Order: sequence, then C-alpha cells, then structure tokens
Amino acid sequence: MYLKNELVHFCHKVYEKEFVAATDGNLSVRLPDGTFLITSSGISKGEVTVEDIIHTDRHGNTRATNKKISTEFKMHLEIYRARPEINAVVHCHPVHATAFASSNRSLNRAVLPEAVLGLGRIALCEYATPSTRALAESLQHSIDYANVFLLRNHGAVTVGTSLREAYNRMEKLEHTAKVLWLTESLGGAIEISKDKLEELYSVAAATYGMEIHPKNRL
Repeated sequence: MYLKNELVHFCHKVYEKEFVAATDGNLSVRLPDGTFLITSSGISKGEVTVEDIIHTDRHGNTRATNKKISTEFKMHLEIYRARPEINAVVHCHPVHATAFASSNRSLNRAVLPEAVLGLGRIALCEYATPSTRALAESLQHSIDYANVFLLRNHGAVTVGTSLREAYNRMEKLEHTAKVLWLTESLGGAIEISKDKLEELYSVAAATYGMEIHPKNRL
C-alpha cells in the first residue's frame, strides 16, 4: 500500500507543477517481486487515488480491475527490462522541455552544475506514435545509460532507482529548460568550460560519491 500511496502523491505533484494537462502522463514503480504498479489510463493526475493504480506483470497482464492500464505501459516495461537498477519511471509533458523536444533542440548544455550532475546527458529521441511499440523502441539508442529522455513532439521521460529520484529529475529537467529558454532572450547561455566540467565531476565523486557514467557526461 505504501508504494501505491507514493504513486498517488507524485501524480498529484506532477499535476500541481503543471508537468501534465488533463489526463496526460503516466507513472510507475517496480515491485520487489518483479511486477509493477502503474497509473491507469484516462484520469487526471491531479485526481488519482489508490484505486487508479494498476498492478501488472512484466507482460502487461493486469490483476482483476475495472480500470484500463496506461497506454504507455510498453515504454515503461521496456525501460525496466533494459535497466535492472531502475525502479521508477515518470512520463510527463512539461511545457518548456516539451518545447525543446518538439523543436528537435537538445538540452545537453553544460550551463547549470546541478543539471550536469543530476540529469547527465539528456537523450533526444526520434518521433514515434504514442502508445505503440515504436515509442518504446525510440529510446533504444540511449536506454543503457540515460536517465532523462526528450520524446520529440511528445514530452519527456525520467527514470530513477526510486520514484522520488525519477520525479526530481523531471522537476530539474523542466527547471533547466526554463533557464535555457530565458537565456536565449539574453544572448545565449555561457557554458561551463571543459576543464571546469572535469573539476565538477571530480568534486562530485570525492564529496558526494557521485560516479557519473562516461556516456552520461557532457
């Protein structure tokens, strides 16, 4: 019941933060037995209750329920299959990050130290029709290392070892997109130099024990 309540809490958070509109978005967690909890389809994330959380196995088979599983469950299950250490997936449509995705504009800019360390390299995925197997496949080129994905003309996906970590990455992603959006009107952001980036990675490892995957470095 704890994880269901946690899912409800973060569903309400993504709605309050306006990372989703109407019935958009979906969130899930992996359970210790290898099954999953995921939000049901067609309900506002601001109105989700524990009754709207669906229990499914790794094939998308659900326990007895009168709710319909999220249409994006294929994408969630593909991420869990590829990344055994990942225990949560958050898919939203945050306005600024989605604007970058829809313009095919990368957010891989070394501007904010917190984003460099907390988000790593942000994958920019090719467009694929929502709710199809192709959407899950669009993550394949970076699924082995990336924790943040921009879905072209669609939205964003963040993953984490916990639901809180996945949610925090979504919040940090949208904050980063807002900052970069605003820097455009000021003549463009000044990026952190390569030597300072290396210093940042070294400090993060020594001080916080943060070892960044080589592929995830900017």
